[in-house]
Amino acid sequence: WTLMSMWMVLLIATMLDAAWGFVVPPPRPAAMVLKRGGIPFTTTTTTASNNNKNMPFIVVKAGGFDYQDPVTESLDQDIENPYEKYGPDEMEGIEPGRLLTARLQGTNIYFIGMMGSGKSTVGNAVAQRLGSYKCLDTDTLLERATNSSIADIFESEGEDGFRDLESQILDAVHAHVRCVVSTGGGIVIRLANWSKLQTGLVIYLDVEPDVIVNRLSKSEEQAKRPLLQQTQNTKETIEKLLEKREARYNQADLVVKVEEGTTVDEVATQVIKDLHYFIDENPPAWKEAKAKAQAEGLDWVQ
Repeated sequence: WTLMSMWMVLLIATMLDAAWGFVVPPPRPAAMVLKRGGIPFTTTTTTASNNNKNMPFIVVKAGGFDYQDPVTESLDQDIENPYEKYGPDEMEGIEPGRLLTARLQGTNIYFIGMMGSGKSTVGNAVAQRLGSYKCLDTDTLLERATNSSIADIFESEGEDGFRDLESQILDAVHAHVRCVVSTGGGIVIRLANWSKLQTGLVIYLDVEPDVIVNRLSKSEEQAKRPLLQQTQNTKETIEKLLEKREARYNQADLVVKVEEGTTVDEVATQVIKDLHYFIDENPPAWKEAKAKAQAEGLDWVQ
């Protein structure tokens, strides 16, 4: 580990500890898995620490989603998908984001996508709706850790140097739980980064190049983007970058299409709704085993 890596870990841990007021859990045991299929589930045992109270959990890594298997029945909150449980009239006064928090059980959410796609603003909105999740931005963390702007890092270290630092930031972030993480547009380029993203739920905000160009042209954001500073044709550059990255982007757990004029709140609502249905379609292995045992008239083993 470099001194920079250690500093990043301490910085992020301090931020999380101050925000939540509890002991930050240790890094998860590493496990290499593929998303939804092909490789048997990897099971490990760990201890979650909250307010210095130790609770045993079985962590089942299934396609990048870390499911926590309650050791006792009382820990199973059995929260259902509100979009299926309640009708439109009954949804008034219900916050699906709060219910999603219980269903996620600490699993991180990672937003990926092109520059200007709204990862930071949508990530912040989703974190606020979830309530107990902390919103982190890898670019912001990198600037704080190095005391330099992204543009300055590109100028002094080049893109390869920037990607090295970006990977160190992600390495520090992914070890923690209950985070909504907005990432840089090129973070998916390196396979090592992709394997870390897969320890959580990955959401791709799919935005057309025309919309991105329109957004960047209305603000000072374009001047802050190193990959756009030397170009004479912003749209062409964005299209070329998207062509290189799109195959990786589309490997996300969820792809949310963002149209021109869609508000941040509308996108956040769609993300929360899609995550509820994703969990329905990818239930924890222990729940499937429990349902099968009960269907066969067997007692569920505690």
